[in-house]
Amino acid sequence: MTPRSPHTAPAAPADLAERRRSRPGSPVHQGASAEAAILGAARGARRRTERRVVIVLAAALLVVAALSLSVGSYSLSVPDLLRTLAGQGTGAENFIVLTLRLPRVVLALLTGIAFALSGALFQTVLRNPLASPDIVGVTGGASAAAVLGMLVLGFGSLATAFAAFGGAILVATVIYLLAWRGRSGGAGGVAGYRFVLIGVGVAFMVQGLIGYLLTRAQLRDAQDALTWLVGSVSGAAWPEIAVVAVGLAVLLPIVWMLAPRLRALQLGDDLATSLGVGAERNRLGLLIVAVALAALATAMVGPLAFVAFVSAPIARRLAGTGGLSLVPAALVGALIVSAADFAAQHLLPGGLQLPAGVVTGAIGAPYLLWLLATGAAGGSGSGSARDSTEGIR
Repeated sequence: MTPRSPHTAPAAPADLAERRRSRPGSPVHQGASAEAAILGAARGARRRTERRVVIVLAAALLVVAALSLSVGSYSLSVPDLLRTLAGQGTGAENFIVLTLRLPRVVLALLTGIAFALSGALFQTVLRNPLASPDIVGVTGGASAAAVLGMLVLGFGSLATAFAAFGGAILVATVIYLLAWRGRSGGAGGVAGYRFVLIGVGVAFMVQGLIGYLLTRAQLRDAQDALTWLVGSVSGAAWPEIAVVAVGLAVLLPIVWMLAPRLRALQLGDDLATSLGVGAERNRLGLLIVAVALAALATAMVGPLAFVAFVSAPIARRLAGTGGLSLVPAALVGALIVSAADFAAQHLLPGGLQLPAGVVTGAIGAPYLLWLLATGAAGGSGSGSARDSTEGIR
């Protein structure tokens, strides 16, 4: 053993203690290793559960899509359906499946994904289960702009869709500006509970505007507007599907790129800032993406009630996690809209069809009542530590 030089300073007690802790055989090191192993096993179990949930949801979505394509006044067997999808069906089969039914199924799937991800982003960024675009007035703004375009300006379907998109963006901007407040130290931001409360107030205002426009309209025009306001995928066509597909192709990569920052924001603004995540800047970016998703879906199929509201909570319960589950949430949203449209087509006898929004409203309204009755709606704000203890009272 090499003798220690007389000029070498003895190790400090803190250094000696650190060496003992880092020694592989020490009790502290063994405890840390055991804790890391437990955490790793828990993460692995959550990932496996989420994968199983994704597989089950995808299978259920495939079953609903197959039923929607094959069941109706002209029913097809599974072999006939597969043959038609391969382009080898008869003229009647090609028209019924490829022209009438398939666009409806695809549009339901895409808009369900958009609504669900929008709701998941709203609820996570604002840390409040009531923060979804249909509750805080974003889809209400789209509805008001669409009704104004249809009843006053005489817009066609394409112009109405653009008006709805612009209305959602405008109302969301107004809500954000009204919810903004300064904080000590000169920094400002948006608290989640303020955004929700102001959004609910704005939603009532736009509903009043919609009611006024409907009472001033001709009966036939008012009926068309009411059908749009309920929400339906019955008018699906490939041009509308192309618009939604392009929009999702742009927005989905942004969602996945911002997902790590979204998880940091779940910890609160102070911790997110300490991790190097600019809280308000990233919150604004995520809200812009969420509003764009809701506006895109609403412009194409109308304000389908409660899809954005219930998709993320259902996905979290299925996955057994309290955190963010984007893929399960997207699949739940697609499944809800697809199943609601299928049920709306076949619930009533005699070939009568309901708008899909009637069914989604029947699904979501009981959940909202349960949420309010159990007190689970008390969410935290998205601002400072003080905000994080404040809910909706």
